Amino acid sequence: MIAFVSGPVAALAPTTAVIEVGGIGMALQCTPHTLADLRVGKEARLATSLVVREDSLTLYGFRDDDERQVFELLQTASGVGPRLAQAMLATHSPDALRLAVSTGDEKALTAVSGIGKKGAQKLLLELKDRLGEPAGAHIGQQGVGTPHTAGWRDQLQAALIGLGYATREADEAVDAVAPLAEAAVAEGTTPPVPQLLRAALQTLNRAR
Repeated sequence: MIAFVSGPVAALAPTTAVIEVGGIGMALQCTPHTLADLRVGKEARLATSLVVREDSLTLYGFRDDDERQVFELLQTASGVGPRLAQAMLATHSPDALRLAVSTGDEKALTAVSGIGKKGAQKLLLELKDRLGEPAGAHIGQQGVGTPHTAGWRDQLQAALIGLGYATREADEAVDAVAPLAEAAVAEGTTPPVPQLLRAALQTLNRAR
């Protein structure tokens, strides 16, 4: 198993980071908030999880070992593959997921794209004794199931700047997709940063 990769960031894409390791470019699937911390040419160290399929080898990258561990534990639940586990971590921090599961917060799980009411109920039952208790003291100050501490605007802007866009361009793209995020909030769900990032990139591509 590849536990982590370390080296300069060779390239960034909306869902992928390429880290140069010994002259080889390792492509890692990452969430927007992980990508937001990276800059092309700068050194990075990401915890990793290798998912082996008959027709593919996919390496997933994470900020730290805790996030990687939660990613792998989520997949022990029936019906949860690496893509859904990554979507859950794109919406909620590891501690927010632990708190949601430990308190039976169904709404927090249905905020994740791809999880409906019945699916959330099933996951709460299966994961209850697997994820453990939240470790961060800040969790709970903003309510059960709080997503990543940075708001969707901050996450989205940081991800766009990390992809090489100027601050002004990032700000304009964030403003362009704000109605989508506000609609999600009005429905009582967490703004889906991965989908907002794709929409923002489409806006920037049209402007060029």
